[in-house]
Amino acid sequence: MNPIGDLVPADEGFCHQVTETFASVATTDPSWTEKVCAMAAARDGSLQLGFGLGKYTNRNVMDGYAGVSRGVEQLTVRASRRLAPEPNRTEIGPVRYEVLEPFKTVRFVLEPTDAQPIAFDWTFEAAVQPVCEDRTHNRRGYRTTADLVRYHQTGVAHGWVEVDGVRTEITPDTWVSTRDHSWGTRYDVGTPASDLEPSGMPPGASFRMIWSPVLMERPDGSRYALFLHYQIITAPGFSQKHVMGGVEHPDGRMDRWADLVPDLSFDPVNRRLRGGKLHATMADGSARPLQVEVLSDTGFHLGAGLYFGLDGRHHGEWRGELHVEGERIADCSTAEQARRLHQIRDTVIRVTDPVGGGVGWGNCQPIVTGADEALGLTAESSFM
Repeated sequence: MNPIGDLVPADEGFCHQVTETFASVATTDPSWTEKVCAMAAARDGSLQLGFGLGKYTNRNVMDGYAGVSRGVEQLTVRASRRLAPEPNRTEIGPVRYEVLEPFKTVRFVLEPTDAQPIAFDWTFEAAVQPVCEDRTHNRRGYRTTADLVRYHQTGVAHGWVEVDGVRTEITPDTWVSTRDHSWGTRYDVGTPASDLEPSGMPPGASFRMIWSPVLMERPDGSRYALFLHYQIITAPGFSQKHVMGGVEHPDGRMDRWADLVPDLSFDPVNRRLRGGKLHATMADGSARPLQVEVLSDTGFHLGAGLYFGLDGRHHGEWRGELHVEGERIADCSTAEQARRLHQIRDTVIRVTDPVGGGVGWGNCQPIVTGADEALGLTAESSFM
C-alpha cells in the first residue's frame, strides 16, 4: 500500500506545492471543489450565455451547465460524468472548457444535444488582468465550512450561439464577457446533511449582496474594469458589512473602494434587481457615484446550474458515468419560478461612471433576503 495519488500529465511539470500528485487534493473533505463560472452577454441585453464547470475530486465527479437567457426565458443543459480516469479533461459530454492562453483567452463550448435546442462556442478575450478576491473563510461552530480562493476577469467575447436553429454571431464590439475561477473547500456541495445542528439566519435578520465585474469604455476607446462587491448582514442589535473591489486598470493596477453604499431597488415579487445607484468612496476619501441600469429581463439564473440546488439536485452529486439533461422555462420571473431558481442570476447591467469617464456593461449577481422597509420588501416575500 502506497498512499500516493495516480500520476497525471501535470505531474511532469515543476509546479508541485504539496506532497501529493495532481490527481489528489490535500484534504479528504467531499466538498472540495474547483469551479469556473462565466457569462457572455449582448450589450443591448437581448441575449446572454451562462457556463459553469465544477470538479469534485473527493466525489469522483465533474459536472457543469451551459445555457441561454433571453428576456424571461431560459434554456439550460446540465451534464455530469465520472471524473476518473481523466481528472484533467475539462469536458462533460457536450459541455467543454478550454484555456487557449492563460489569463488571456478561454473558450466555452456547448455542442448540440437532444437535451435542449441550443449550442454555442464563445471565446473570452481579456480586457484587464485577473484579480484575486479576498479569501472566503467561513466557520460554523468549531468547523471551517468554507475555505477557498477566487479570481475574476473581465473582457469581451467572440463566437456564435444557436437557439432553435437560429444562429447569432458574437462580436467583441457588441458583447461583454466575465469569468471567475475558484478552488477549495466550498459551501453548497452535495445533498445538505440532515444530522447537523440546524443553522440559518436568526429571526429578523437580512442579507444583501452583489457580485459584479463590469467592462468600462471611454469615448476614446480606452478600457478599464470595475469590480463591485458588498455583503451587508443586519439583525436586531447586529450589523456587519464587507466591501471588496475597485477600479481595475489594464496594466494590473487597482484603485480600491473604501466603501460602497447601495441605493438600489428590487422587485418585491421576484426580488430581481431594478437598478439605481452605488455611492462609492475611494481609498483617498473621494466620492465616485455610479449609476446602475438593468438593460432587460435577460439574466441567467444560476439555480438552473444547481447553485443552491434545483428540484432536489445539488452540485457534485453522483449521476453515473455520463448524464445529460436540461429544461426550458418560458418565464423565470414568476413568483413560483423565482423561488424554484433562487435569486442569484447573471443580471445584464450598464454602469455609468462620471468620474472615470466610462460607460460599461457587465454582470451583476444580487441577493436580498429578509425584510427591508426601505426597499419595500417584507419577510413574507423573502427567499434565497
